[in-house]
Amino acid sequence: MKKFCCVLLALLPLSAFAYPIDVEKQLNGLSIDYTAYDTDQDIGSIQLNNFGKTDALCSVVFRNGPEAPRTRKVEVAAGQSKNVTAKFNRKIIKLRMDLSCSAK
Repeated sequence: MKKFCCVLLALLPLSAFAYPIDVEKQLNGLSIDYTAYDTDQDIGSIQLNNFGKTDALCSVVFRNGPEAPRTRKVEVAAGQSKNVTAKFNRKIIKLRMDLSCSAK
């Protein structure tokens, strides 16, 4: 029984499917906060929160290895938040996001 429990505990980290997420940001002085999520094995998402007093136009480029980058553009109103997602054809190993925002 002890051996079975030890094997079960040893295999526990293999059940997690989280992947690392790197975010490079260029906010141009805006009060934008972000939270990146690993939604699924082939879907990445980011939540953008605008805490400033001006509306912002944001562009997010999702990169997953050899696949073509996915670019999403969104307008985040002052005091509001938006979710941006991208689905890939392959399982994500490491997700890189380039976040760029400018005032509207």
